[in-house]
Amino acid sequence: MPEQIDAPVAMRFGPALLLILILALPVGAAENWPDFRGPAGDGHSHTSGLPVTWSETENVTWKTAIPGRGWSSPVVWGDRVWMTTATADGGELFALAVDKRTGKVLHHAKVFDVQQPQEIDPLNSYASPSPVIESGRVWVHFGTYGTACLDTATAEVLWKRRDFQVDHQKGPGSSPVLYGDLLIFQCDGNDVQYMVALDKTSGKTVWKTARSVDLSRRDPDYRKSFSTPFVLQHHGKVQLVSTAAGAVFAYDPRSGRELWRVRYGGHTNVSRPVAGHGMVLINTGFPRPELWAVRLGGSGDVTPTHVAWKVTRGVSTKPSVILADDLVYMVSDKGGVVTCLEAKTGQTVWQKRLGGNYSASGLLAGGRLYFFSQEGATTVIEPGRVYRELAVNRLDEGFMASPAGCGTSLYLRTRTHLYRID
Repeated sequence: MPEQIDAPVAMRFGPALLLILILALPVGAAENWPDFRGPAGDGHSHTSGLPVTWSETENVTWKTAIPGRGWSSPVVWGDRVWMTTATADGGELFALAVDKRTGKVLHHAKVFDVQQPQEIDPLNSYASPSPVIESGRVWVHFGTYGTACLDTATAEVLWKRRDFQVDHQKGPGSSPVLYGDLLIFQCDGNDVQYMVALDKTSGKTVWKTARSVDLSRRDPDYRKSFSTPFVLQHHGKVQLVSTAAGAVFAYDPRSGRELWRVRYGGHTNVSRPVAGHGMVLINTGFPRPELWAVRLGGSGDVTPTHVAWKVTRGVSTKPSVILADDLVYMVSDKGGVVTCLEAKTGQTVWQKRLGGNYSASGLLAGGRLYFFSQEGATTVIEPGRVYRELAVNRLDEGFMASPAGCGTSLYLRTRTHLYRID
């Protein structure tokens, strides 16, 4: 059962809020990128002017070295690009702002000191969760090491929380999401597994909900998750869908009440859910990831009744899928095999090997799909039932962070630099 902390705060949100936000997206969505997967959290960019070709010497408006090490994806609001970074040993955690016109670093603000950082996976960083942003405020999250809200004009820290501690084992990975006046994130570690919502203005806890699936008989290494929740609306009702070890859960984002769940055997989930056609597409995680389509509208444990289809071949573990019209696109972590599926049935339409390794989630913009490899290659293809490659672009360092695409610019974070490509 959810632990109700502040009912008056939770009651301020109406069911129509998400619809209002969605209807408002086109106005500012082309210029802002508030979440690591864009305005709707699904990897779609609401612009048609993004570049197709670039290199270290072509179409680079600016290139800025980013100090430290961090895989958080850039978020954009107004004239600034924000991300997080950390010292290599995880002892110092920072929020960093760059002027999107010039590439100049405007703020490099230390947010937390960490006395004894946990060891992390070599593919991870201490600054992997991406910020979320809106006018005047940016929220940064470092998993067990802390969560904070900063003023975007001054980088002043307005509030901090450091009491949501969890044994990540591999390092932090889940990014927070905004819903109304709430900042929501999941805490799924070897030791504890729960969801939490904070008042975004004050940082006070609004609700906290423990995962309802018992993982006590599992090895601790099989209890964790690094996924990011996804907010959707189905038949006028808002749901917060979150993949975790052992199950995917849907919650009422205003109260934390569990709505439904689907059980599976996976763990260490990274890929973020997406929704469409009355279904939500979820990744079951390691060790053998599967893509499941779960029909919306159920309650309680709907495992036997609401799984529409499953795909087991070519499924990514880290990159999130892209749903475009009636097709689903995904790229495998190793080998870079892009698979195109029928959204309603899961049937394979085509597959193409790009080569390389992939951690970043792809992008859909202006009738083009972009896939970013750990080796620094970006393959641009045309969506559709036949594979058509438009370009392969290369930068010196590889991609761990996902892209931001707004206005006529791509903001690409490699292991060492942030680029503006036009």
